Formats: sequence, C-alpha cells, structure tokens
Amino acid sequence: MTPHEAAAPLWRTIPQPLALQVLVAAAGLALIAAELWWFLGPHGAGVAADEGEQGMQEITITVQGGYLPSRIRVRAGRPVRLLFHRTDPSGCVARVIFPDFQRSLDLPLGATTCIELRPERPGSYPFHCGMAMVRGSLEAE
Repeated sequence: MTPHEAAAPLWRTIPQPLALQVLVAAAGLALIAAELWWFLGPHGAGVAADEGEQGMQEITITVQGGYLPSRIRVRAGRPVRLLFHRTDPSGCVARVIFPDFQRSLDLPLGATTCIELRPERPGSYPFHCGMAMVRGSLEAE
C-alpha cells in the first residue's frame, strides 16, 4: 500500500442534479423565512385595552412562554396601565423592558405587577424580556 492510498478518504462525492440542489436551497430558504415570521413577525390584529376611570386604558398580560396577548392596541395620548401576571419560571421573562419609554419592570413569579405608560404619538412601541427573546408591542392608534 502506497502512502497516497492510505490517505484517500473512505467516502466519495456523488454529484446531485442541479434541479435537486435548487429545490433543497429553496426549501431551506422557505423554512428560514417561516421561522423568522414565527418569532419576529406580527401575529393577529392585537387586543384592545379596556378604557376605564379617567381615560386610563388597562389590560392584563399573562407571561407564560411569551406575552399573552403580545400585541396591545391603545389610544395615543392617553395613559395605559399594563398588568403583567407571570406564571413562567424562566429567568428570561423575569423583567420586561420598554426601550422607547426608557422603563423596565421586574416580574416576580406568581404575582401581578403593573406599569403605567403614556404613548403620546401613534405608532408601535415594542417591549421585550431581559434577553430580547420574548417580544410584544404596544400599538398606539
């Protein structure tokens, strides 16, 4: 046995037809797009906050594997009270951050805590967990 034969790989490359290569690449891109939509895209029209005393808009958000609901519709220029009830023991969701308002809120396990905000202008105000993996948005109209 020559040294060259000993170094030869134990496998061989089998060329695939171009159509199969294109099909596999297209399927991979479609799966990546679906995953991005699932994790980052908007889902549903959102839930409108109830309007109560003195124009205060209020809604309860359950924190369990995500924010339920994750999209909240409110009226711009009016105060909003968000009540977060955390049942998820994951440390990732132990805090919620509102970057546009420069505010954050610790969410103790098994408790309901609230934060009051006032979105002055119409638009989307995102919020997320401490690691920015769990996301939601406040949609001011």
